[in-house]
Amino acid sequence: MRWSGLPPLNTLLPFEATVRHASMTAAAQELHVTHGAVSRQVQNLERSLGISLFERQTRALRPTLQARQLAAVVRDALDQIDAAARQISQRTPAGPLTLSCEPTLLMRWLIPRLPDLAVNAPDITVHLSAGGGPVFFERDNIDLAIRRDDFPFPEKVSRTRLFAERIGPVCRPDLAARLTGAAGLTGAALLHTGTRPQAWDDWRRITGMKAEPASQQTLEHFYLTLQAAAAGVGVAIAPYAVVRDDLERGQLVAPFGFVPDGTSYHLLSRQPPEQDVRVRQLTAWLRAQTTQLETDSEEV
Repeated sequence: MRWSGLPPLNTLLPFEATVRHASMTAAAQELHVTHGAVSRQVQNLERSLGISLFERQTRALRPTLQARQLAAVVRDALDQIDAAARQISQRTPAGPLTLSCEPTLLMRWLIPRLPDLAVNAPDITVHLSAGGGPVFFERDNIDLAIRRDDFPFPEKVSRTRLFAERIGPVCRPDLAARLTGAAGLTGAALLHTGTRPQAWDDWRRITGMKAEPASQQTLEHFYLTLQAAAAGVGVAIAPYAVVRDDLERGQLVAPFGFVPDGTSYHLLSRQPPEQDVRVRQLTAWLRAQTTQLETDSEEV
């Protein structure tokens, strides 16, 4: 046999999933088999290799160093097989795509544009999931994610840049009339966001302008901060994308415009878009939407 060192191939999927989850129960759920089936396959692999691959504790299953090394190689091999199979397959991918997106961007920018997606790509069904930070496609059962590059992306993840983040102060129109001009912003209540506490400092650093508040208030999420700004509570720092529609309706104004903060949003996917027609169409639609978004923000 050419590959005399190969262990039983039917043991590798349960083994890789068990290492990734550090749990046979979670691996069984992912593979839609019983816990006992996963356990038997892992034991078969251990017998084949002549080593123990896990430290079995009362309430924990800890992969050994050898297990983690083997699982990484198995995962790479499965990724390559999956990519090759997709390239030669004649089947058209079917079913919905699950897209994870940061909550405020999801609520205030993406969801209002879904009717346009339905018109321009009627064959695509998208399931939405609110989430931010590092992306775990398998663990969270998602296909794509929209994320800002304020943390390192995994090397093997496919990425498509969507738009640059541009930030600026926003408030209700009647409040804007009372703000000072070129010297900066003084005398207003400044609204901070718990999930991005340095936003005002970033704006001061980028623009060189002052922001001397009469008072300050911190709210937990951007959408709460923007709701407070729309209610006239104070002035918030906001990304252009999440307030674009409010500016268009006249509910908020941006008296100092918007400036790039050095970060960008990207569409992340497990596989390159060209390997799945649904991902390719969704990517094209998102690029069309965000191209207009960047053009608009530069004019404000």
